[in-house]
Amino acid sequence: MVRLVSGRSRASVAARSLGSVDAAPAGNDTAPIDSQYEDLLRRILEQGTPKEDRTGTGTVSLFGERLRYDLSERFPLVTTKKVHFRSVAVELLWFLRGDSNVGWLRDNGVTIWDEWASPEGELGPVYGVQWRSWPAPDGQQIDQIANILSMLRSDPDSRRMIVSAWNVGALPDMALAPCHALFQFYVADGKLSCQLYQRSADMFLGVPFNIASYALLTRMVAQQVGLAPGDFIWVGGDCHIYSNHVEQVREQLSREVRPFPTLELAPAPSLFDYTYEDITLHGYQPHPAIRAAVAV
Repeated sequence: MVRLVSGRSRASVAARSLGSVDAAPAGNDTAPIDSQYEDLLRRILEQGTPKEDRTGTGTVSLFGERLRYDLSERFPLVTTKKVHFRSVAVELLWFLRGDSNVGWLRDNGVTIWDEWASPEGELGPVYGVQWRSWPAPDGQQIDQIANILSMLRSDPDSRRMIVSAWNVGALPDMALAPCHALFQFYVADGKLSCQLYQRSADMFLGVPFNIASYALLTRMVAQQVGLAPGDFIWVGGDCHIYSNHVEQVREQLSREVRPFPTLELAPAPSLFDYTYEDITLHGYQPHPAIRAAVAV
């Protein structure tokens, strides 16, 4: 299982704080505080536009937002509520398997996709299928992840290092259209950065999970191609808070923001060989989890 190790970390990171959350470090950790995510939550509550949505729940939203995290020392896992990191890691490994059935997730104690699965556990050609076996016109399948690894090793200055889950022709067969739709890698000064475009951003439940997932993916890919971790940039399209999450968000914003944890990643033979035991969080000291219903 993924190990969570508490205690003081010596690492520090020059993380940007927008300053609207009055926060103090937890325990003896004197690392800078990063409140970008909490600042965006507050702005959505204060400035967002009320909108209807597919689920019928209703939201308040802003359009076109960005968060940027330095991955060189700290790992961007939200601390104002506990994020279930095991689910983050297991889901990412499931994506990298190219899987579309929740059976493997359930076998590993993760049920986050159950609401959308068929009785047989099928979800249709969702993220992992598009990442690993995008259907080509000639009947072949394109492994976008393998292609990225090859380009990073042979042509790291390429501007085509993009992975897309947004296959328009396959959308009708997906249990849920991709929310985090496209990501791109970039290499500079021996560091690997990743930028994600998330068309639909459930700011309370989904986004903390998605930030951690792609930060972890960036760390894993960087290790595999011999690069240092750079930045993870999250770009959100419709950045929304569901109407039935507003009170939970207010509770979250009443809490102090604590320093991010650090992440230790054991070597693996390939990107597709990582296991839970290879991932260790150090110094994750979040506030308690805040429960909320998923809008299906």
